[in-house]
Amino acid sequence: QPGVPAEEAGAAVAAESSTGTWTTVWTDGLTSLDRYKGRCYDIEPVPGEENQFIAYVAYPLDLFEEGSVTNLFTSIVGNVFGFKALR
Repeated sequence: QPGVPAEEAGAAVAAESSTGTWTTVWTDGLTSLDRYKGRCYDIEPVPGEENQFIAYVAYPLDLFEEGSVTNLFTSIVGNVFGFKALR
């Protein structure tokens, strides 16, 4: 979005596609969400495009069911493309 720093947008994508949409419940005190957070570790400008960036996000393997491409795809793509704050 215009006016949003690239670092903030990258962090928002990482949160939205990992623990950012989780509902807070009393058991949150039993588990550290830091263990499950996606992390934006690099941001690069898109060559030849003004105010467009590529955000690189890493996710903990514990977020995904082993061998489930469907789980991986819906967890990342479904959440990110549904994120209305970004264009």
